[in-house]
Amino acid sequence: MADENESTAVSGPGDDGVSEDAKAAPAKKKQRPFWQELPMLIGIAAVITALVVTFIGRPYVIPSQSMEPTLHGCAGCTGDRIYVQKLSYYFSDPKPGDVVVFVGPTDSWNRHYRSIRSTNTAVRGVQNFLSFFGLVPPDENDLVKRVIATGGQTVKCCDEQGRILVLDDEPGATWQPLDEPYIQTSNPDRNNPFNPERPDIPFNAGGRAFGPVKVPAGNLWVMGDNRRESADSRYHMDDEYQGTVPISDVRGKAVFKIWPLGRIGFVRSEDPQ
Repeated sequence: MADENESTAVSGPGDDGVSEDAKAAPAKKKQRPFWQELPMLIGIAAVITALVVTFIGRPYVIPSQSMEPTLHGCAGCTGDRIYVQKLSYYFSDPKPGDVVVFVGPTDSWNRHYRSIRSTNTAVRGVQNFLSFFGLVPPDENDLVKRVIATGGQTVKCCDEQGRILVLDDEPGATWQPLDEPYIQTSNPDRNNPFNPERPDIPFNAGGRAFGPVKVPAGNLWVMGDNRRESADSRYHMDDEYQGTVPISDVRGKAVFKIWPLGRIGFVRSEDPQ
């Protein structure tokens, strides 16, 4: 029991009429109006978006029919929008069957490319700025194809059944035909310059035959799924890389179709080897 002469601490008003507890309590900060916080939120969102586009992935538009039927795109139609992720290739190289987006590595690939930027300096600056956030496409010749062979392998066309052949860089290796269920299968008539029934005709003379080409280490041999309408590695065999694409020029792996709604779905990697 407390002694009657002991003093007990009691919260009460002081000489100035304000309780000791009220004096000790921290003053509450006044809430900022939302309109003052909005620019900060927009800035944070913009930085996050820029980081995602730079290091994780971004959307691309398919501009041509070279990847039919896997990816849809043609003049005057609504091309597929695809999401291309970069994470996979931080830890490993592209593999046969991957659908990759890459920038044209040589003048041969970029001969017909025209800048999509405005000639107006101010507008061009805005376009370049928005490109950092994935709102405007980058000003470069981005192409999409499927990986057919990788560094060290040799590729050629064709066997008696018109199949592409790949030879591994190993002792005792033999030519292996590819199984390609994803290619465009509609057969042109005999007068079509891409007639698959004549693989013996050199490709640059209107047939399909090419190679053999040994893919340099660190490079890829790429082809479109629509072989009749794809200006792929076959068309650029006279350049410094013999038509192959350096892995350093690969922007990422196509993993998902995000538009139009009727074609939303995964982009499948199917190893033809």
